[in-house]
Amino acid sequence: MVHRKTMLPYLLLLLLANAGWVTTADLENYSLVKSIFILAGQSNISGRGGVINHSLRPGLVNESWDGVIPHECESNPSILRLSGGLKWVEAHEPLHKDIDVNNTCGIGPGMPFANTVLKKDPSIGVIGLVPCAVGGTSITEWAPGGFLYKNMIKRTKAATRGGGKIRALLWFQGESDTKTLEDAKMYKVRLERFFKHVRHDLELPNLTVIQVGIATALGPYMELVREAQREISIGNLKYVDAKGLQIGPDYTHLTTAAQIQLGQMLADAFLCPN
Repeated sequence: MVHRKTMLPYLLLLLLANAGWVTTADLENYSLVKSIFILAGQSNISGRGGVINHSLRPGLVNESWDGVIPHECESNPSILRLSGGLKWVEAHEPLHKDIDVNNTCGIGPGMPFANTVLKKDPSIGVIGLVPCAVGGTSITEWAPGGFLYKNMIKRTKAATRGGGKIRALLWFQGESDTKTLEDAKMYKVRLERFFKHVRHDLELPNLTVIQVGIATALGPYMELVREAQREISIGNLKYVDAKGLQIGPDYTHLTTAAQIQLGQMLADAFLCPN
């Protein structure tokens, strides 16, 4: 016997398909996705692994991605991503290419995370990644009601239309909040408010949040922000520290090897019982 509540999202998609608003392939992909993960924050979760700045002049940027995809980051039919057009497609690097559109994207932690989770727990089913990160953004730019926040909530709700379950928010942000003493001191309050609003607006009061401690900074107050990250006091929050992972020649972004390691650390944190 099929539960009426379970059928409602699928019936809605059938109606949309009949109206021509989604394709049959979209319908199949929405019904396939079982476990949904949100990726949000700034450039180090968007992914800059393998991104090279070819400019020889300080302050100028002429970047390209080297296109190297290690096996830990390879595509898998059981890993989908929600595109910028709100359609499920097979995930491949760079995950954020049509989300973080004003930056050159490369390898991030999303694919190694998903591949590791599937390898260690195949019962989790088809994984749906919802990339939302944008490079260079501060926590105030992620404030509830702002564009980035509303876009993340819209994308996440769209991802659940086929009945998939939101399993966790993967959050890596804070480098931009090291620039001023005021922002660093306010970081804890602003981040806690952000997490609480996400849970409220997604109607998931116990949503798992996996936060990454920053390893680099754009200003002098990195340790203040790191301290604030460690002191966040909400339930079902897990902390993974990026400090010590390999940093690229720009002294800001994690290398491809570091992103693979971070993805595996995030997977272990997700799979580890509280």
